[in-house]
Amino acid sequence: MPGSPLDPRSEGTNGLLKQGAILATEADDIISVIKPIMGRAQEFGLKEPDAPPYSTTEPNDNERSRIIELLGPTPVAIDDLIRLSGATSTTVRVVLLELELAGRITRHGGAMVSLL
Repeated sequence: MPGSPLDPRSEGTNGLLKQGAILATEADDIISVIKPIMGRAQEFGLKEPDAPPYSTTEPNDNERSRIIELLGPTPVAIDDLIRLSGATSTTVRVVLLELELAGRITRHGGAMVSLL
């Protein structure tokens, strides 16, 4: 038993047991519970996506230079960089990561960045 029914600190775990929770001590415990519904995804109209939702290509030099041109000593929002550059959010974030690793930008609060 997770805790005494008289102890208010055990109220949460005891409540979960009342709702039908099971004790999971290893991965097989979880797999045994979800196995009956694993093959039923089709019934609910669920399917695997055809392609990953992200780009697997590296940013080209044109995209890199366009993003760098939008940066300066004044902090700019990452969302503005995405909008103004016309690049995907993945591309902008990859370029910013490259610049950050090279020590060329600094990150500010509010999802803003600036050149050093």
